[in-house]
Amino acid sequence: MKKRYSYLIKPLQVIIDLFIINSVIYFVYDKEYLNVPFLTYISIFWLIASFFLGFYNVYRFNSGLRIVTLLGRQFILFILGYFAYFGIFKEGSIVNNQLLILTSILGAIAFFKFFFFFLLKKYRSLGNNFRTTIVLGNDDSTKKIIKIFNSKANLGYKYLGFFSDKEYKNSTYLGRLKDSFKYANENVVDEIYCSLSALTKDQIKDVNKFAAEKEIILKLIPNTDELYSKNQSAEYYDDTLLVLNVNKLPFEFAENFYIKRVFDILFSLFVCLFFLSWLWPILWVFVKFESKGPLLFKQGREGINGEEFICYKFRSMRFNEESDKVHATKNDRRVTKIGAFLRKTSMDELPQFLNVLFGDMSVVGPRPHLESLSVEYQKDVDDYLKRHIVKPGITGLAQVSGYRGEIKKRSDIKNRVRFDIFYIENWSFLLDIKIIMQTLLNVFKGEEKAY
Repeated sequence: MKKRYSYLIKPLQVIIDLFIINSVIYFVYDKEYLNVPFLTYISIFWLIASFFLGFYNVYRFNSGLRIVTLLGRQFILFILGYFAYFGIFKEGSIVNNQLLILTSILGAIAFFKFFFFFLLKKYRSLGNNFRTTIVLGNDDSTKKIIKIFNSKANLGYKYLGFFSDKEYKNSTYLGRLKDSFKYANENVVDEIYCSLSALTKDQIKDVNKFAAEKEIILKLIPNTDELYSKNQSAEYYDDTLLVLNVNKLPFEFAENFYIKRVFDILFSLFVCLFFLSWLWPILWVFVKFESKGPLLFKQGREGINGEEFICYKFRSMRFNEESDKVHATKNDRRVTKIGAFLRKTSMDELPQFLNVLFGDMSVVGPRPHLESLSVEYQKDVDDYLKRHIVKPGITGLAQVSGYRGEIKKRSDIKNRVRFDIFYIENWSFLLDIKIIMQTLLNVFKGEEKAY
């Protein structure tokens, strides 16, 4: 497995641009008006604008025209934000060197944007930072993409060969279509390019599923009359060949991961400081008064990528041998009186905010299951393991949709997983907020299945 450093390219560009902005302001700005609020404002404004405009979404197959377009959109918004600060906070004041500062920032960023772009192309043309690719199908459209791979070394693609059910006496012919999965398992394959005209719908579905499981990027090459769906986006290679990109899941974008993690930390700190800090000693007295044992109940649960972690809860049951095997049922004799109250109000879940701070869980996500029960669910539910690509949550879309607590029949777990997968495929920050608000409303209203 070769080392990957491509994920550092975007953060490095962000750091360089912020350094340019702050350096220009520091050295050119009239010191009378130089202050931390302005530096903070202009830096945050740049980050927000670049996030919404996709300023750093430059890919190896993009041309210089893409850079020009991105610079134009970003600079227009940045200029508006730049002068808005002086219009709102410095109204009536004459600030020296405004135009000089602005042109210096824009000029320096444009220079380094193009410099970085062409430097990467040169670096890739020397055989570095490459993506390994295979092609499924052999028709006019796949021949065009293969030609681009072989003739445009600066794009950074290492073409390994193609698969087709029709045999060819060609050094790059790797076998029949069914052999491609075995080949991808035994070799490092970063991207699969698939001809929509050479494969059937079932074959494409199988390739899509395989690529998702192996975290391989799948690209679809359509005919000129092919329509593409909402989970695909059009890309042009070398400004000539249309390729359909099977869109990434929201959590595959680094910025979404950081947004969710920052929110998790802030929200969990708030709960720990303002609720757990005083509830913990009070509940310790009540729980210890009714039954022997510690206040905190620890249990192994399945987390991200199926890895086990220790999940914390306030103990709501007497000690029993079935706690790691059987879910709580209605009128369960194991549940104590104070435990019934804790479960009814979901207060027993509060210690899981510690799990969130430790990085094992998220505030919102699929609920973590016991490993013993997870093995059973995998047999009954397709795509069950897809839940493991994100951190489990204290609450989730399935829970606020009525699927929480005891699983009585097969359809219960199927519907729960269906909501979990929908959440993973359609995540947004606003969706998390909506789920949290609905969870709070359900706690105050009371839930029938909270036992």
